[in-house]
Amino acid sequence: MTTGSFLSKDPMKTNTQIPAVTPQKTPQPMPDVQGASDKRNVAIDKVGVKNVHYPITLKQSCGGDQHTVATINLYVSLPKHKKGTHMSRFLEILNQHHRSITPAQIIPILHEMKTKLHADDAHIEMTFPYFIEKAAPVSGAKGLMDYVCTFEGASNGSDDFILGVKAPATSLCPCSKEISAYGAHNQRCEISARVRFKGNLWIEDLVKIMESAASAPVYAVLKRPDEKFVTEQAYENPKFVEDIIRDLALALDADDRITWYSIQSENFESIHNHNAYALIERDKR
Repeated sequence: MTTGSFLSKDPMKTNTQIPAVTPQKTPQPMPDVQGASDKRNVAIDKVGVKNVHYPITLKQSCGGDQHTVATINLYVSLPKHKKGTHMSRFLEILNQHHRSITPAQIIPILHEMKTKLHADDAHIEMTFPYFIEKAAPVSGAKGLMDYVCTFEGASNGSDDFILGVKAPATSLCPCSKEISAYGAHNQRCEISARVRFKGNLWIEDLVKIMESAASAPVYAVLKRPDEKFVTEQAYENPKFVEDIIRDLALALDADDRITWYSIQSENFESIHNHNAYALIERDKR
């Protein structure tokens, strides 16, 4: 007989080996370093993951879906007695929601972050390009315009969500038009809006409101008749940066969905070595 096997004593039978039985060891739990206590007694306001590039699917006002890629920051607060947070849980939560990211999804994501990470506060920031098909004003030629959009959410006793959009547009200087014998200088401007709202507000809705405050919108595709149209449209609708931001404020004041806004316009001057800038922030609640 040998260790770990049995040799049959019957010569008519084939020798058979029986594997040795190894005693099963009880698995030892792995140390949870992040979950350890910390003796410095310093709480952290935000800790988490930054610059996560992630595919998301957004609902469109037309009823379809749009696939894009977002840069996402996820944070929670950390109490003074806890050494660290569990970074992998942020991505686990994101994985469960990325195929249907809408403003309505942000608050549930924040609540899940607080629950799974045992935190009092949770924050999310998402920046992504959003594409809207626009038809040229005369020829009707279609092209995709891209807009930089943001979703910002926070849950810390109360829940908060802010939609942000940056829209390029055209501005034409009223002073230049008034004092020049012919022509007027115009420039590209970038209008930005961050809004809190109630009910349903599509990105497309906010873009339309923002572009209407400028001298003229910009397009992805323009034929010669379209160029003539938008050039003359801007000339007949001159606006200082102050005019743009005031007109946008009036439009947002008139929209009952908007409860708070922070808006700004930066005009990239064509005859000055500086930009013109204006900002208005207002709480309608």
